Amino acid sequence: MSPGIIGKKIGMTQVFRPDGQVVPVTLLKAGPCVVVQRKTPATDGYNAVQLGLVEFAKKPNKPMAGHFKKSGADGVRFVREFRLRAGAGDPKPGDRVLVDQFKPKDKVDVTGVSKGRGFAGVMKRHHFGGGDATHGSMFHRAPGSIGASSYPSRVFPGTRMAGQMGDAQVTVRNLEVIDVDTEDNVLMVKGAVPGPNGAYVIVRRAKR
Repeated sequence: MSPGIIGKKIGMTQVFRPDGQVVPVTLLKAGPCVVVQRKTPATDGYNAVQLGLVEFAKKPNKPMAGHFKKSGADGVRFVREFRLRAGAGDPKPGDRVLVDQFKPKDKVDVTGVSKGRGFAGVMKRHHFGGGDATHGSMFHRAPGSIGASSYPSRVFPGTRMAGQMGDAQVTVRNLEVIDVDTEDNVLMVKGAVPGPNGAYVIVRRAKR
C-alpha cells in the first residue's frame, strides 16, 4: 500500500449527501503514478519511495530520462518522495499506484503551493484592522510599531509585516474522501485544497 499519490487539482463543486446536506468538494486527478525509485536504510539511510505522475508532457532532460528508464517509468515528469511507515508494504520500482487505494470516508492530508498574491500590506496579508480613516489621521493602513528602539533595538524574527503573500507550500489536514472514481482516476475530497486549478498536489494518508 502506497503512503500517498500525486495528482492535479481539477476544481471545486458541490455534492448532496443522502440526507440532503450540501458538501463543498474539490476534484483531484490523482494518478496514475509509478514507483520510480525505492530507498532503503541500507542504501540511502532511510525508508522511502519515489513516485512519478504519469502524464505525457514535455520530455525530461537526459539525467532524469536515464533515471526513469531504470524503472520503466515512461511519460513521467513530476516526481515526489514519500516516507514509508511501518506496515506500508514493500513497493518495487515499476509498480503502479492508482487512486483505488483510497476509499470513501478515508482521511487524507493534501499538500500544494498556494496562489501567489504578490507583495501585500499587513491588512491584506495578516488581517490587521488599520487605523482611523477620518480626516487628519496619518495611520490608515500602516503596520504600527515593529519593536522598541532602546531595547532590544532590533526587529524580532517573524514579526508580521508587509511582504510576499501566497506562493508557499501549504498542507490541509484531515480532509474526508467523499467519493473515488477509479475509471477516470478522480478523487473527491471535502473542502478546499491549496493552489489554482491545474496545480500539482500531494495526497497523503492522514497522520493525525
